[in-house]
Amino acid sequence: MTRAIALADIRTARERIAGKVERTPAVRSQNLSDRVGHPVHLKLEHHQTTGAFKLRGASNAIAALSPEQRSRGVVAASTGNHGRALAHAAKLEGMRAVICMSRLVPENKLDAIRRLGAEIRIVGNSQDDAQQEVDRLVAEERLVMLPPFDHPDIIAGQGTLGLEIMEQVPEAASVLVPLSGGGLAAGVAAAVKGVSPSTRVIGISMARGAAMKASLDAGRPVQVEELPTLADSLGGGIGLDNQLTFGMCRGLLDDVILLSEDEIAAGIRHAYAEEREIVEGAGAVGIGALLSGKAKANGPTVLILSGRNIDMGLHRRIVCGDPALTERVA
Repeated sequence: MTRAIALADIRTARERIAGKVERTPAVRSQNLSDRVGHPVHLKLEHHQTTGAFKLRGASNAIAALSPEQRSRGVVAASTGNHGRALAHAAKLEGMRAVICMSRLVPENKLDAIRRLGAEIRIVGNSQDDAQQEVDRLVAEERLVMLPPFDHPDIIAGQGTLGLEIMEQVPEAASVLVPLSGGGLAAGVAAAVKGVSPSTRVIGISMARGAAMKASLDAGRPVQVEELPTLADSLGGGIGLDNQLTFGMCRGLLDDVILLSEDEIAAGIRHAYAEEREIVEGAGAVGIGALLSGKAKANGPTVLILSGRNIDMGLHRRIVCGDPALTERVA
């Protein structure tokens, strides 16, 4: 797994997952358009079947497995949304799925994965800790590892989101994409720039524990401390032996922007109050980047909203402006 993912790979992925994922809408936000003086479109990927873009990559990766691999079952480390997507895709195929997660994953995400019939292993306080359990299961039980981002079929599947964006908003000057391990950002950037090389693709993450940004700054994959954040789905490392997403993000992203917890909370509140959308912290970072002025619109702009798997008690506190939330994770 040393090659970059090409536009042809993403188009193949789209054929594989046709009928297994939703083509989500891209709608214009009048409020944000008025604020920045350019059309702003929201790609509502949190309307995806499992609430996040992860179903695209998981469905493509499972579709690419051989019959022998399917018989062994799949395993992955996850901060929640990849695990839910993999559990869903595996259930459709009647396959065993084991999801390994750290103690930082919110309980509502664990419950959603359990309801899909997957086995859950809680290990340690970081995604790197959970990955050690994945490695053990691969070695001892011969499960097939399908990681959350650094895998060609996962990246190509996520890239189908970029194809949809360019079909729905072909005039897009910028696309703001949530950035964690880089599977979504790498896939979307490969698709967007494969169709429209001049379109800017900007990664948005949280300031607390942004592993890809730290790695890009260092010029190599590095470890960072995984910290509590409202954008919990963007937590976790990129892997010191990263084969694909680090190089693709370095080569394809035009910028990376980091948000404070207050700015993430503002994005969640705006999504609810002005757009009538319920999104988790990771899904609101594009809105937060525009509202804060850290991201500048230079023409038609697309924000990817993904996902919606937020604890509703937490969402209520954020919408009501509970200051204790951002103080707790500051």
